[in-house]
Amino acid sequence: MVAMPLVWAVMTSFKDDASIFRSPWSLPDRLHFDNWSRAWTEAHMSDYFLNTVLVVGGSLVGTLVLGSMAAYVLARFDFPGNRFIYYLFIGGMSFPIMLALVPLFYVVNNMGLLNTIHGLILVYIAYSLPFTVFFLTAFFRTLPSSVAEAAFVDGASHTRTFFQIMLPMAKPGLISVGIFNFLGQWNQYMLPTVLNTDPDKRVLTQGLVQLAVSQGYKGDWSGLFAGLVMAMLPVLGAYIVFQRQVVQGLTAGALK
Repeated sequence: MVAMPLVWAVMTSFKDDASIFRSPWSLPDRLHFDNWSRAWTEAHMSDYFLNTVLVVGGSLVGTLVLGSMAAYVLARFDFPGNRFIYYLFIGGMSFPIMLALVPLFYVVNNMGLLNTIHGLILVYIAYSLPFTVFFLTAFFRTLPSSVAEAAFVDGASHTRTFFQIMLPMAKPGLISVGIFNFLGQWNQYMLPTVLNTDPDKRVLTQGLVQLAVSQGYKGDWSGLFAGLVMAMLPVLGAYIVFQRQVVQGLTAGALK
């Protein structure tokens, strides 16, 4: 049920428009690679792809660094307000982003970050931090505290202990939450639509919508399917490469 639509989309991206409607379920008579080149160049999918890589790459690194640091402190140290801050992050997960779009637009505009790549990166980081902190806090609690105590005895600082010892031990959890954030940020459409109206800085989701809308009555369906597969392949590739680490991260600590 999951694989069939994906296979059909890939198969359709190599057909011409006539074959898509004449025999939608059959294999292509020949591979029309011109669909991909047309979508990549004429539909500017190359520009959208580059913008998406910059935005998602920057936001993913920022989310993992800031989220892991916050989660480590909340999981390993007791201080006044610990539970309040933790539940504040959890409350961010339940807040619908649609309710914040209008004030978020004015905040980003007043900061001079509207229609900018780095502005979109900061919004993505803020949007992804609650789930990241919630996930990694539970993961850091499963790690043995004896290793960190041994590092302190050897004279390591808190910063060195975190980055050189605890963070590598949390690699399965980082990969798991990184994959989830990558999926959400790569497929994000609402935030860039509101905060990124510059045609030269559109991301892939905006580019696919623009490709579908700009066709008018022409209907370049083969190019549209080629662009769809282009946007889909990086997500599938990332999960296929890291699927073992994702499972390890989700099940880590289950036997403790």
